[in-house]
Amino acid sequence: MVLPLWDDNSDRTTTPVINYAIIALNIFVFVVLQQLGDNPFTYSFSTVPYEILHNTDIVTPARQVIDPITRQHLTIPGLGPTPISVYLTLFTSMFMHGGIMHIAGNMLFLWIFGDNIEDRLGHAKYLVFYLLCGVIAGLSHVFATGVFATDENSLLVPSLGASGAISGVLGAYILLHPKRRVTVILFRFLTDVPAYVAIGIWFAFQLISGLGMLGGGSQQGGVAYAAHIGGFLAGLVLIKFFDTGGNRPARAY
Repeated sequence: MVLPLWDDNSDRTTTPVINYAIIALNIFVFVVLQQLGDNPFTYSFSTVPYEILHNTDIVTPARQVIDPITRQHLTIPGLGPTPISVYLTLFTSMFMHGGIMHIAGNMLFLWIFGDNIEDRLGHAKYLVFYLLCGVIAGLSHVFATGVFATDENSLLVPSLGASGAISGVLGAYILLHPKRRVTVILFRFLTDVPAYVAIGIWFAFQLISGLGMLGGGSQQGGVAYAAHIGGFLAGLVLIKFFDTGGNRPARAY
């Protein structure tokens, strides 16, 4: 695997205030509203494929399960009532996370790659681009789950996270800055690689892992790979419309 640490920002000319604000909002929602993870807010404002496909709000009771390995009794919270249109959860879910490692990884990627796209597009267009990629990523997960789900319970599994929107940012980055140097940990070695290598390895992993959805839903091991792939492809396509050429050319190395 590849873990990016930082990239070359020597040619950045603006302060990425929108990127900073998005990161701050994600942290606020996770700490204050979600209270660091599972709580009623989380299960009311996540995206539930069944709700999106049928335009209906589903409320389910908590259920008890037994861990097959530890034999411990676990309580899985049920879906809570959603006080807004279920379609708006496509927006709310992209600012929520399932755990500390989940939000830490997402915010690291957004911190590294988002500022360069905001610098290129401008603040307003970057915000619209980010949100649109996130919505398309969420819909990709919903429809993939609808097509490949093996039972109705799969349609009731909530999804959340900024990964889909950030995947769109990565798609834009690999087109605009394919040769920009990115410092990464690659197979336990610290090295500099072009962006197309760092992001290309990441996307290859998503694609290969996402093939697992053909055998049992689009969310394997708690990761919605269809959202990652859909968001990345959305970024590749949408950046051609958002990058209108009014800014300076992207620098290649």
